[in-house]
Amino acid sequence: MNYFLAKTVSKSYDEALAAVTEALKGEGFGVLTEIDVKETLKKKLDIDFPKYKILGACNPPLAHKALMSENQIGVLLPCNVVVQEHPDGRVEVSAMDPAAAMQAIGNKGLDAIASDVRARMERVLEKV
Repeated sequence: MNYFLAKTVSKSYDEALAAVTEALKGEGFGVLTEIDVKETLKKKLDIDFPKYKILGACNPPLAHKALMSENQIGVLLPCNVVVQEHPDGRVEVSAMDPAAAMQAIGNKGLDAIASDVRARMERVLEKV
């Protein structure tokens, strides 16, 4: 099983970033964190890197359910969604596959939650 879901989009990087944020909202997720990898690598290491942002997305009711089922699940929260521009100009959106991540935990109580989150992330990718 892959650990991520991904889609190459026919949008500019900025358009994809806006579309992902809007699609996440439509599925009940807010963006709690935004890490600009390009900017961070330039600032900290003076390395040029393509446009690459990590969005930390959270759906509070689903996060609460997961935490009630497995209190250490916070190490896997929030769900990361990446918007990146490849050197050839392609723009790709990818998201963590929560079903794959939860398999390693072995808590059956998380299966339904992970499936729900996975379905939502698939819909986000469809909408971008």
